[in-house]
Amino acid sequence: MAMTHAAAGARTRLQLASQAVGAVFLLVGILGFIPGITSNFGSLGLAGHASEAMLLGVFQVSILHNIVHMLFGVAGILMGRTPAQAKNFLLYGGIVYLILWLYGLIVGHESAANFVPVNTADNWLHFLLGVGMIALALLLSRESTTVRGAVRG
Repeated sequence: MAMTHAAAGARTRLQLASQAVGAVFLLVGILGFIPGITSNFGSLGLAGHASEAMLLGVFQVSILHNIVHMLFGVAGILMGRTPAQAKNFLLYGGIVYLILWLYGLIVGHESAANFVPVNTADNWLHFLLGVGMIALALLLSRESTTVRGAVRG
């Protein structure tokens, strides 16, 4: 006998977290293409450390950087459709951001290897994102409560 889910369309907190994080990344990627929100917009380069465009006047961005944020955002929204995929997005995405943090610490900001590009503010934001996403994945995957009226499992 097949059991149906009591609240069709209900999402776990894990799924909502994945979709919220994804929506923020998508928004950040879009904002990186808006003059005024991104200072020095005229110097927005395709990739590399030579791009002097600064999202919110703080975070160094390029066209590639913005596109990566948008793709990462779409992935978070789509992977938030199931609890397992939501956990994978948050956990492995967090690991990717910790690797990016280490990369940013090791690679010189003026180096050709800084192709994304990243600056000190980006580096520490990547650290916080990595730790935060991994924490969300681990803490929220322990509960199976859905948000819209479903029963605890």
